Amino acid sequence: MSIYGLDKHQWMQVLASWGGWLMDGYTTITYALVAVIIAPVFFPSSLKSLAIVLTFAGFAVTAMARSVGSLLIGNFLGDKLGRRQMLIITILFFSLFSAFKGLLPGYLSIGIAAPVLLYAFLFIEGMFAGAEYGGGTSLSMESVPPERRNFIGSFVQSGFGLGYFTVAFVFAGLSSYFGPSSFAFIGWRILFLTALIPGALTILIRAFTSETEVFKNMKKSGEIEKVPLAGLFKEAPRTLILSLLITTGLLAVNTATFSFYPGVMELRGGFTGSQVGVALGIINFVSLFGVWIGGALGNTINGRKKPMLVYSLIFLMSIYFILKIGFSAGFGLFIVMFSVQAFIEAMIFSTLPAFLSEQFSKKFRTTAVGFSYNGGGIVGGFAISIILVMSNYVGGILNAWMTVLFLFSIIMVIGIALSKETWKRLPDGNMEDAITQ
Repeated sequence: MSIYGLDKHQWMQVLASWGGWLMDGYTTITYALVAVIIAPVFFPSSLKSLAIVLTFAGFAVTAMARSVGSLLIGNFLGDKLGRRQMLIITILFFSLFSAFKGLLPGYLSIGIAAPVLLYAFLFIEGMFAGAEYGGGTSLSMESVPPERRNFIGSFVQSGFGLGYFTVAFVFAGLSSYFGPSSFAFIGWRILFLTALIPGALTILIRAFTSETEVFKNMKKSGEIEKVPLAGLFKEAPRTLILSLLITTGLLAVNTATFSFYPGVMELRGGFTGSQVGVALGIINFVSLFGVWIGGALGNTINGRKKPMLVYSLIFLMSIYFILKIGFSAGFGLFIVMFSVQAFIEAMIFSTLPAFLSEQFSKKFRTTAVGFSYNGGGIVGGFAISIILVMSNYVGGILNAWMTVLFLFSIIMVIGIALSKETWKRLPDGNMEDAITQ
C-alpha cells in the first residue's frame, strides 16, 4: 500500500526528517517565547534593556554554531557514515542540550558564568541542530521521486511550524497554570525540559528508518569522498554563494518574524502570557497551510526556483501594509495580520528542501545543504538584535522592523533570481533527477 506514491519505508524516511524539523521549531520558539523573561535571570539587572539584546543574541550564537555543525558533522558523518546514522546522533544531543538549558543556574548564583553557560549550551545545541537540516533534507529528498519533492519537501518543512504551534500552546498552558511571577521563577525551566518529549519521539522514528538507496549505491560503488567538504568548495563555489545569499535573506526574515513575534507582543505590552501563546499558536497553525499550499502549487508553477521567487516577491510587497496595521492592532487584528504574513513566508520555505538538495552533488550533499542553509543564519540570527539596536536611531521598533525585513527580503530575491533552476523535463515528459547526480 502506498500513500501519495510512497511506500512505508519512504514515509519513515520522510517522517524521520520531519521529526527533526518539529524539534527545531519547538526548541527555537521555546527560547523566543522566554527570552524577555530569562534576560534578568542570566544577566545582571544593571544592564537593563541591554540584557534583552544580549539574550536575543543567543539566536546569533546558535546560528554560528549551526554552520560549524553542518560543516563538521555533515562532512565527517552525513557524507561518509550515512544520512540515517548521523541523524540518530544529532537528534540525541540536540534534544538533551535543548532541554537542559532549563537546569542552568542564573546570574545571582554563579555570576558571569551564567550567561557563559547559556551561550555554551546554545552553541552545542546549535552544532547538532545545524547538522539536522543537511542530513534530514538529504534523507527525505533522496527517498522520493522528483515529481513528489515539492510537496514532500513542504511537508518536511512544516515540521518546524508544528513544533512552533505545539510549544506556543504548551507555553500558554504553563503561563496560565503558574501565573507571571511563578512562571518567571520556575515555569520557563519546565518549558525547556519538555523538549525531551519531541526528541524522544524523533529518536524512536529514526531507529526504524533505513538508509537511502542513493547513499547505499555510493557506498557500493566507492563514490564516497575522503573529504566531501573539499569537493564542495572546489566544484560548486558559485552555487554555494547564491544559496547562502538566499538563506541569509530568508533566515533573517524568519528570525525577524516568527522568532520576533513573541518579543513584539511582550515589548509592546497589552498582552498576557496566555494571549501571547494563543496568538502564536494560531499564527503558526495558519503557516502550516502556507507551506503545504506552497508545495502543492510548486508543481503547478513548474519549478523549484520559480515558486520561491513568486512567493518572495509577494512577501516583499506586503511588508509595509502588514506591519503598519498589525503592529499597533489589538489582539484579534494582530493575529489576522501576522497570520497572513506567516502564511506567505511559509510558502517561500515550501520548495527550499527540493531546491537545495538538487543544487548539489550527492558526494557532498549533506555538507552542502546543511552549510548553505545554516550559513545563512550567521547573519540572519542577528536580525532581532539589529532591530533592537536600530530602533534607537530610526524612530522606534516599527521603523527598524520594516527596514530589516525590506533589506533582507531584497537580498533573498536577488539570490533566487540568479540561481539555476533544477526542474528539468526530458523529451519523454518525465523529469530529470538531479538527486542521483
